[in-house]
Amino acid sequence: MKTTILVDRALVITCLSAVLGLVGCQQEGTAEKTGQKIDRAAENAEQKIEQATEKAEIKIEAAKESLDKKADEAGEYIDESTEVSKGALEKAGKELDQATEKAAEQIEGAKESVVDKAETAGKYIDDSVITTKVKTAILNDPFLYSSHIEVITNKGVVKLSGTVDSEKNIARAMEVAGSQENVQSVQSDLTVNTSTTGE
Repeated sequence: MKTTILVDRALVITCLSAVLGLVGCQQEGTAEKTGQKIDRAAENAEQKIEQATEKAEIKIEAAKESLDKKADEAGEYIDESTEVSKGALEKAGKELDQATEKAAEQIEGAKESVVDKAETAGKYIDDSVITTKVKTAILNDPFLYSSHIEVITNKGVVKLSGTVDSEKNIARAMEVAGSQENVQSVQSDLTVNTSTTGE
């Protein structure tokens, strides 16, 4: 726009210079004719400046409209991109939540399994400890050490099987087994060995 205005001014100055040159070259003429010519040249120059200004304004307005349109398009693109990004983030968030929930369920399941196995192992260890204690007590008892007694423990319930010398020793074996720590109850499949004599 500045260039257009400068060009227009230069054009006006050139026109005025030409007019003045023509006036100065004329041998005949009055000051009035010269004044009229200067007035016409000035009017012409003014019209040309107005036309150039109008053209420049039209071009500026067109450029402004073009920029506004491009800005609107860019805004729409940014809005669309934002919506797409927002949707992708929401989807990723949901997937992450689902994965976290699934992992939590798996961890809980694994925890329960470990607890169950630990309880089972604990019971097995407790049962084996009970079995060992009952066997030791039977072997250390002066009435039962020569008997053939098998001991099996399941969840604290001791089962005795085998042979003893007398009915009295069946009761004694059950009493010794029942007196051990953590024994819940005692079952007996003991029989009296008839081939030996007992009390």
